[in-house]
Amino acid sequence: MPLEFDNSILVKVKKVKLLLLDVDGVLTDGRIIYDSRARDSKFFDVHDGLGVYLLSKAGIKTVLITAKGSRTIKPRARDMRVAEVIADVSPKSAALTGILKKYHVNADEICFVGDDLVDLCMMKRVGFPIAVFNACPEIKQAASYITLRQGGRGAVREVAELILKTQGKWQEIISGYDL
Repeated sequence: MPLEFDNSILVKVKKVKLLLLDVDGVLTDGRIIYDSRARDSKFFDVHDGLGVYLLSKAGIKTVLITAKGSRTIKPRARDMRVAEVIADVSPKSAALTGILKKYHVNADEICFVGDDLVDLCMMKRVGFPIAVFNACPEIKQAASYITLRQGGRGAVREVAELILKTQGKWQEIISGYDL
């Protein structure tokens, strides 16, 4: 864990019980490819996926929330053991009340990772808002933390490790891989 974290960040990270992630630009690098049949493809980073999986092993659920749905999201979410995919929602904050009730958390126990203007409403309503390195200026301004990695290029893994290490769960998680 980097030494430059101030105590206010650590306090926020220790409270996290639920991770909410935007998809395009956070779990992916933001590129959308359409084939000749107008089917879309997205690029997902395997390290980000393992980070989400490790969080689930530690009892921290992840929910994907996206303004634009895609058939590519649900299979990837299943692979990562994501608790839920909320798609085609705008504004994203419209889903927050339901999320709070369903997962029995308070807003200050939620970490949300975003990258663009459609995420601003969520950034302002959760306890630990995070911007990926290549986020737009407004998202960075609303963030408590800005990742060192770009969206779709390890930013989510960075967030997962930050949460697990700060909450003292990292060593137990990695011990299962050191057999």
